Amino acid sequence: MAEINHFEYGWITPALSYALSVLGSVLGLICAGRIRTARTAGQRAWWGLLSAWALGGTAIWAMHFMAMLGFAVRNTRIRYDVPLTVASTVIAVVAVGIGLAVVGTGRLNPVRLIAGGVFTGAGVASMHYTGMAAMRLNGTLGYDTLRVVLSVVIAVVAATVALWLAMTVRRGLAIVASALVMGVAVNGMHFTGMSALSVHRHEGTGEVSGAGVSTLLVPIVLAVIFGVVGLLYALLAAPTDDDRAASAYLDGRRTPERPAEPVPAPDPVGLRARSTLGQPGTPFPSRRDTPR
Repeated sequence: MAEINHFEYGWITPALSYALSVLGSVLGLICAGRIRTARTAGQRAWWGLLSAWALGGTAIWAMHFMAMLGFAVRNTRIRYDVPLTVASTVIAVVAVGIGLAVVGTGRLNPVRLIAGGVFTGAGVASMHYTGMAAMRLNGTLGYDTLRVVLSVVIAVVAATVALWLAMTVRRGLAIVASALVMGVAVNGMHFTGMSALSVHRHEGTGEVSGAGVSTLLVPIVLAVIFGVVGLLYALLAAPTDDDRAASAYLDGRRTPERPAEPVPAPDPVGLRARSTLGQPGTPFPSRRDTPR
């Protein structure tokens, strides 16, 4: 049995992983709030995609990879299979996206919430163990069944709570508080699953295939940075409810008013009806036109 260290760099990696999960949760909850106020199906799909990327890509998957930086097995080098690592990212984003689509379509009720939570939680657990299967080292991975089941239960509960918060939380302080709770749940699920892992090291010391952590770290960090910047730009550029109300008010002020119809001057003795001299285009009367 090989010796495992989950905190090789101390509390730096778990602190960074928690910060990523909270940041992704805040952005995801704000984007999910825009789903409720969207006016068209295209706008709802756009905000749903951004929310799925924030929650699945940043709050869950990026947090998982950051926490894995502190994972080490004594006397063996750890590499990662790139296709499986990418697949774990896709699983997390798609699972969260489908969960948001389930709870965000129609009126929220317990059946929709539980169905979306179970599917999303199973997807998050699949992401975690797919990411673990992507590891390459001189050893065989083993898992404690009870702790694996416990991690899946935590994932389902955390996903259900996250979806409920995404559909109900609106105020800024409540969003931050919810993100802090979601960060605890996501990290709890990850380290519960990691505690189920055991490594039976092989006697040989052959070369381990795959990409090293340093190789994956730069593109992943850049993807997280550009993703967060893109989410912030999308949120800042999108009009809020106050912006729409102000725009509607200004449009109403710009509407041209119909000119008032002129009111004729009073004519008490009916001279205007008898006289034709004041009418434009009327010829001047002549004696020739006077009947004899």
